[in-house]
Amino acid sequence: MIIESFSTQQTEKIGFDLGQKAKEGDIYCLSGDLGVGKTVFTRGFAKGIGVEEEYITSPTFTIINEYDGRLKLYHFDVYRIGSIEEMDDTGYEDYFFGDGVCLIEWAELVEEIIPPEAVWITIEKDLEKGFDYRKITFGGK
Repeated sequence: MIIESFSTQQTEKIGFDLGQKAKEGDIYCLSGDLGVGKTVFTRGFAKGIGVEEEYITSPTFTIINEYDGRLKLYHFDVYRIGSIEEMDDTGYEDYFFGDGVCLIEWAELVEEIIPPEAVWITIEKDLEKGFDYRKITFGGK
């Protein structure tokens, strides 16, 4: 499925709508270039599962941020992960198979450990369609 967004508000709303449908054990993998809107999408997703924190930021240096809502949200940013062994050090399996929802930015970097049932979301820009345009593609891997 492909959804087009023409503003950051629309991208956040698309994330929000998905967050409202999320259930325990779901894993969402976000892919896209730097600055494409993965964290904007995540902010909406977090609001959709009831996270009330104002500032949802990408955990680039901490690898994982945890948020409480109607479900626990485990927000990964694996951009700086150099190997699967580093992912082992995070205890990722406890999160992937735990009692919350995982949302993983840059998931393609650790694709070999992503469970097959994960939902892959790719966000792309197309400057010919406008600065804020995003094509958001949902699917499996």
